[in-house]
Amino acid sequence: MSDYTPRPEHRFSFGLWTVGWRGVDPFGVATREPMDPAHAVEKLAELGAWGVSFHDEDVIPFGAADSDRASRIASFRKALDSTGLVVPMATTNLFTHPVFREGALTANDRDVRRFALRKVLRNLDLAAELGARTYVMWGGREGAESPFNKDVRAALDRYAESVNILCAYVREQGYDIRFALEPKPNEPRGDILLPTIGHAIAFIGELEEPDRVGLNPEVGHEQMAGMSVVHGYAQALWHGKLFHLDLNGQNGPRYDQDLRFGNGDVKSAFALVDLLEHSVGASGAGGRGSYDGPRHFDFKPARTEDESGVWASAAACMRNYLILAAKSRAFRADPDVAAALADSRVGQLSVPTLAPGESLADLRAEELDTTEAAGRGAHAEKLDQLALEYLYGTR
Repeated sequence: MSDYTPRPEHRFSFGLWTVGWRGVDPFGVATREPMDPAHAVEKLAELGAWGVSFHDEDVIPFGAADSDRASRIASFRKALDSTGLVVPMATTNLFTHPVFREGALTANDRDVRRFALRKVLRNLDLAAELGARTYVMWGGREGAESPFNKDVRAALDRYAESVNILCAYVREQGYDIRFALEPKPNEPRGDILLPTIGHAIAFIGELEEPDRVGLNPEVGHEQMAGMSVVHGYAQALWHGKLFHLDLNGQNGPRYDQDLRFGNGDVKSAFALVDLLEHSVGASGAGGRGSYDGPRHFDFKPARTEDESGVWASAAACMRNYLILAAKSRAFRADPDVAAALADSRVGQLSVPTLAPGESLADLRAEELDTTEAAGRGAHAEKLDQLALEYLYGTR
């Protein structure tokens, strides 16, 4: 049996907002008391986590006086120093306060946009101070319910303007920080700007410093859009844009469930771990893309739980990842799997269609026995079944 004990080299991290979620939903008030950030850091360290991320308001309440802000940051920093946890990522809350009800960086109201930009700039300074190297931008209020009260082209202009300003700021300040856009199709807005990985990649290509901006895809957000999580993450890798990631669980295109990782669509979770683990330190099966960043969990402990259940679910996120990683290693080492991969001709896809130096005339001179080729089976069912048997624990 494998050792499923989290260790620093696994680089597991959690958002303060995850374990600190109080169980509020549209039909019910909080079921848990507020959690002190320092306490969250200490407990996560006990569980074996490596890092912790935060929104500004996870540490400092909205509108806090400078003296209160300083004392809260000092308490948070003390907990980090005493536990050894790092801050790999930070972000800004531009969605909770009513001032952002119609948007933040893309609000119709110019003064709200300017306020939102100041809020991000101030938290960028704190992120740099605490050593964060990735800054996630989730535009939860950047969108609309009606197609008539939002000029989407102008909104994208303003979104790009803000990202360009922020990129220039970190460059001028000398901060070692990259930005990661987090796509989501809907909720809390009816339709959110940059709803999928593809939308975000296209947007990045229009920025002034596209190399400084990548993606932070989330499992549940991709599944909410009915997309393949594995294909989406693989394309982000292919573009070299997987700067950070959020792991959780989801059951299809519903509301954003934020289940603990490994819950929900288990087959997709297995395939995603297999993709991530086999991208580390390599260029990827297709010759492009590698991810060796944090395995970051963005989930919500069920509102049915007390605090002990919060820590049980956080520990389960890490344990489930390690279980699936062990299954992935065994799957890849299995001779039957190697034979099934060969039968499926998966390796041929990494061979260029045209050989080096081959001309189109050479290509045109060839003939294919289409009758024979049309009769070839893909043998995908056998390969897929082997993967399922590892999930079922029968291999």
